[in-house]
Amino acid sequence: MDSINQQQPEENHKDLAGTEAGKKIKELVGKSSTCYFCTKITTGEPLKTRPMSVQKVDEDGSFWFLSASDSHKNADIQTDSQVHLLFQGSDYSDFLSVYGSATISTDKELIKELWEPVLKTWFTEGIDDPRITVIKVDTQEGYYWDNKHGNAVAFVKMAAGAILGKTLDDSIEGKLTV
Repeated sequence: MDSINQQQPEENHKDLAGTEAGKKIKELVGKSSTCYFCTKITTGEPLKTRPMSVQKVDEDGSFWFLSASDSHKNADIQTDSQVHLLFQGSDYSDFLSVYGSATISTDKELIKELWEPVLKTWFTEGIDDPRITVIKVDTQEGYYWDNKHGNAVAFVKMAAGAILGKTLDDSIEGKLTV
């Protein structure tokens, strides 16, 4: 444990595995469905990072996105399928880092399931736009930072800790293995 956690009067670290990890991923993504989608993470070059909206996440920790077949992101995935997703749900909690493997599909039924009218902004021909692909990311591992009792309790604990000169926060963090 790092030094800040050693000063905590309560347990602030909990690794999660299997279904419990998948549920935590789904919970955190439910608070903010937009992430930074990073590619080229194993090439030794600067990461390629762009904001993306998650269309679906399941309790196994898998993610689905819609993307254009001619995008740089799809080209990057075709040469290196390892990706990194970074989420921030609020200013002080709900952080999630996910490392996984991406695959690209043109399954029309899946596209229909994931489609939302606002996506016509990027796919001008609508749901039948031939450029639409589905990117599925299977989580291999992740890490989360959250609070245990909600933002109000976390704020009160931080304020009390500042007044008392003690490390009191409501944070919880840990490794996610699905």
